[in-house]
Amino acid sequence: MVYDIRKAGFKHLQKLSFSYYDKTPVGWIMARMTSDAQRLGETISWSLVDLSWGFSMMVGIIIVMLSLNLRLALIALAVVPLLLVISLYFQKKILGGYRAVRKTNSRITGAFNEGIMGAKTTKTLVREEENLKEFKQLTGSMKAQSIKVAIVSSIFMPIVTTLGGIGLALVLWQGGEGLLANSPLVGVISLGTLYAFISYTLQFFEPIGQIARIFAELQSAQASAERVFSMINTPLEIVDCDEVREKYGDSFSPKREDWEPIHGDISFENVSFSYNEGEQVLKDFNLEVKAGETIALVGETGSGKSTIVNLICRFYEPTEGQILIDGRDYRERSQLWLQSNLGYVLQSPHLFSGTIRDNIRYGKLDASMEEIEAAARLVNAHDFISKLEKGYDTQVGEGGGRMSTGQKQLISFARAIVADPKLFVFDEATSSVDTETEQVIQNAIQKVLKGRTSFIIAHRLSTIRAADRILVIVDGKVIEEGSHKDLLRKKGYYYRLYTNQFLEEEGARLLNK
Repeated sequence: MVYDIRKAGFKHLQKLSFSYYDKTPVGWIMARMTSDAQRLGETISWSLVDLSWGFSMMVGIIIVMLSLNLRLALIALAVVPLLLVISLYFQKKILGGYRAVRKTNSRITGAFNEGIMGAKTTKTLVREEENLKEFKQLTGSMKAQSIKVAIVSSIFMPIVTTLGGIGLALVLWQGGEGLLANSPLVGVISLGTLYAFISYTLQFFEPIGQIARIFAELQSAQASAERVFSMINTPLEIVDCDEVREKYGDSFSPKREDWEPIHGDISFENVSFSYNEGEQVLKDFNLEVKAGETIALVGETGSGKSTIVNLICRFYEPTEGQILIDGRDYRERSQLWLQSNLGYVLQSPHLFSGTIRDNIRYGKLDASMEEIEAAARLVNAHDFISKLEKGYDTQVGEGGGRMSTGQKQLISFARAIVADPKLFVFDEATSSVDTETEQVIQNAIQKVLKGRTSFIIAHRLSTIRAADRILVIVDGKVIEEGSHKDLLRKKGYYYRLYTNQFLEEEGARLLNK
């Protein structure tokens, strides 16, 4: 069960759009796929066996007791309705308690994740003591909630045992009268019948005690199940229609033989977009990009540069208008068709645990060593890889921790190029590297982008001087457009931005001499 849950969960996570990860903490997801799935599987697997045995035993005993003496059986079972009412009450209390516990557990998992990922920041800001206080408060809250729900669960068992004792007492009382005289409720009974009823009553409430224990555990499992399946059943925001899936397949069953080749023309037609029904980032945005053209996007933080790129990649979809690729709305083709033809280099590159070879061919799992080396040479990464002791078999560490930022960027660049995509996106790809590495990446970009439609989001304007067109974006609108030289001649927004940055960089260079 745990295997199936985790497999289904991981598969669904691959389908979910970027917006899900934007608003969902990592700890929340991790808790559901680890502790919640494990608890759900373990509880249900053993509980099903115990419940099957318990209910079978109880049904059998009830049938025998009713056949021996109907009235005495009804007296023995008189406490069962009260037991059901009490069980429903405790179900509500225990389930509510476990929901709170599992919710806090997610926050603790998230705190662990943030603490590990932000260890350097914590040390540089001397936040150890404050972090410990916050963590103690969080774990203290879970401790209090856990004790509370444990107390409620532990009260439930004695109540069940007490009701079982009351049922046995009723049998002894009325059965004893029927044995000694003619009881008005049960009539005359034999010693053997009374002995059988005492034995059956004890046996009847024994599995009830077990079921009560399982019942409390199942409340915890239900809380875990609600959390796990709330994630697995999260609706997809970006979905291919039935006709598209029928023709092109989906992410797990692609029909590549039906895929048309991408030429590279891209058009925005009256596109509007907003995140989560918030303020519009783009409104009636229009843009025409020819195949093989390199477009640079420049503007302040929050101006809409990344939104434009995310829409092109179909990580999000327009709320109004349409985006055309080679003259057709890209929603008329599958997401995998588009993203299989996409190379994306992030500002903060992420490498996976394994070797450099494994990371480069991550974008094309069947890539040969010749293709891997060719991609590395194309992005100027082969030289530094060859100097490493184990070359392409060098371990990069978790998240690429053993590599410098520049090395990680070049490896991720090679990973993007190995699949030979027709569309390329560089999202601030040189903002976190030194000047020397930036020059290496710039040279690689110029070689790689020939014949490909590409978009460059640039913080350092020196990286986009060779772009075919530079778009200056302000509040989701293009206020200036042209080549680097054309925009400098206009002496507008781009000219001021470029001049200020050039003066800052030159000043920094002189100070470092």
